[in-house]
Amino acid sequence: MHPRAAWIAQIAHLPPQPPLPGPFHMRIRPSIAALVLSAAPSAIAAQRAATVPLLPEPTVAALANELSGASAKRNLEFITRQHRMRASKGFRSAAEFVAAQAKLYGLEEVTVHEFPADGHTMYGTQKARLAWDPEFAELWEMRAEAGRIAPVLRIASFEDTPVVLAEDSDSADVTTTLVDVGAGTSEKDYAGKDVRGKLVLTSEAPGGVVPLAIDKFGAKGVISAAQNQPNAWSREDVNAIRWGHLDSFEARHTFAFMVSLKQYRALQERLASGERITLHAIVRASRHPAAYNPVTALIPGTNKNEEIVLSCHLDHQRPGANDNASGCASILEVARTLSKLIADGAIPRPSRSIRFVWPCEVECTLALFHSQPEMRARFKAVIHMDMVGGGPVTKAIFHITRGPASLPSFVYDVGQTFGAFLNLESQMYAEGTGGKYPLVSGEGGKEPLLGDLAEFSMGSDHELYEEASWKIPGVYMNDWPDRYIHTNLDTPGNIDPTKLQRSAFIGAASALFLANLKSSDVAALWAAMESLTLRRAATMLDRRATLSPADGAALTRTFLSQQREAFESIATFAAIPDSVRIAATAFFQRLQTITGAPAAPEQPSGEGAVIYTRNAKVSGPMVVFGYDYLADHLKGKPAPKLLDYQGLRGNGDEYGYEVLNFVDGKRTAREIRDAVSSEYGPVDMALISEYLRALETAGVVTSAK
Repeated sequence: MHPRAAWIAQIAHLPPQPPLPGPFHMRIRPSIAALVLSAAPSAIAAQRAATVPLLPEPTVAALANELSGASAKRNLEFITRQHRMRASKGFRSAAEFVAAQAKLYGLEEVTVHEFPADGHTMYGTQKARLAWDPEFAELWEMRAEAGRIAPVLRIASFEDTPVVLAEDSDSADVTTTLVDVGAGTSEKDYAGKDVRGKLVLTSEAPGGVVPLAIDKFGAKGVISAAQNQPNAWSREDVNAIRWGHLDSFEARHTFAFMVSLKQYRALQERLASGERITLHAIVRASRHPAAYNPVTALIPGTNKNEEIVLSCHLDHQRPGANDNASGCASILEVARTLSKLIADGAIPRPSRSIRFVWPCEVECTLALFHSQPEMRARFKAVIHMDMVGGGPVTKAIFHITRGPASLPSFVYDVGQTFGAFLNLESQMYAEGTGGKYPLVSGEGGKEPLLGDLAEFSMGSDHELYEEASWKIPGVYMNDWPDRYIHTNLDTPGNIDPTKLQRSAFIGAASALFLANLKSSDVAALWAAMESLTLRRAATMLDRRATLSPADGAALTRTFLSQQREAFESIATFAAIPDSVRIAATAFFQRLQTITGAPAAPEQPSGEGAVIYTRNAKVSGPMVVFGYDYLADHLKGKPAPKLLDYQGLRGNGDEYGYEVLNFVDGKRTAREIRDAVSSEYGPVDMALISEYLRALETAGVVTSAK
């Protein structure tokens, strides 16, 4: 044992101590405990250097030998050649390719589903959007020559670069002049400018410009140079063209072209000099009723009543390599590998079935949940991959992410245990000090994975599985940042086959462990959970040191409760042996010695004492794709202020997501406030109460009268 590990063990086995009076124990003891726990990661790593976690080593070796990042990238390259808008012809082509590959790999129950995408069907909180099928779009600069207007320069071509046409643009054939409106999002941007019948040049996203430019001032269309999500590399590549969007449900017919920052600056400079610029915009595109086409496939287990899911999202603009052909290709590689290893007898058929899902993001997943409730009821856990292949040029940081605080589960520790193992193996390999299983592709890089074992973050389909309507815990793997996300530069050339291979390993290993988890595996699982719990304790203590005594006590109560709930969640998969339960009880007693026993909460009063119950008929989060359920059902009333709140670690959407998840017919509004404050940072009780009242107005929750 590493000397520091022995020191930790001595501290961790101290007998439980009573809390010190007042806030003293909340301020002084954490600094000592944090110092002790800061040694934990190094000590744990030293002990695990040659240890394969959770699975038998022959199984890990079989996975390492069969998984192929090169194979995954070949599939990715086909997917990126399709312009994969929801319910579109391009999506259907990608779906049929995935289904054909799944059949080739020996999977069963391979299905390309068809669910209405008609503009009005409700899948829980998701209103189905119409399909959008673009066929042709070009933007030309025109000039008067020999008494006629002739094209002189093609500025944008959908055939060459599909991202130039904003999603949900409608057909048009317009020749007119261009007017610079700056941001174009406030009336002052239009002061002294006549844009009626013209095209407007804007620096902002087209969806935010249309209400004024088109609806109020009569412009014909939008030329936008909206930039990508902010990160350290924002605006550096002036040739990047950002994917734009218009409102899917608006009856108006308009269009928007997206241009690069370089093109935008050139146009802006010419207009500022007084030059008159005439453009010809041609668009052939339509919104129309069609079908969502998610693909599902199965590796049957011996227990047909429970399934472990591997998920991704198949839609996006062409090429959309990292976002998210990478996740789709990676879970397809998991499917190929597991199917082959089972067929070859290298690993046994799993106990639980393993389901693979390739949907369009969010809306197809909700359509699947509501159209196939019997399938969804079998889902026990999900491993979700969304952007898992970004090479060094993308500047991506790879995350293996836990679920929300509202759904404590051991499942997250399974994914992070395999992530930590691969971090260590790939680092030792890169350093030349070992690494038996670095999972390096012959076509990929050799850099260490350096995966971040991260807390919950939103942004993809995993948040649907984990939402309180379904409570399916998941491991979410994702790259962030990626400097080329949602641009024409998200190409296959940026994708590292080694990273695809490693993502597939974490997914395959996690799926196999969860599919086969039985009582005899629980001791090893609990050992892994202990280590990760200590790391989380160190983080909690650091955060607590910055809080008021009341918020610090709430954070401690929430933390200790969630760690115990995560342990108890094992019983939903396998019986917990008495010996493990005894060990866990002793561990939690020692953990409370380290954290200090938190003061009891004050009795809630007023609005803080109200208990809310979820309306079971309204399933899903409030904000989905292209549709805001809460805003629609508030009928024009102001949005709750919570949704604009920025906390220490979360924004308004994140607070809103978790507030609704914590509604269970038992917690008071004050307890919900304390829970989300522990997760994202302190928030005023008044904001929580206002949000809950808005949910009640919308029929999402009811309060006890």
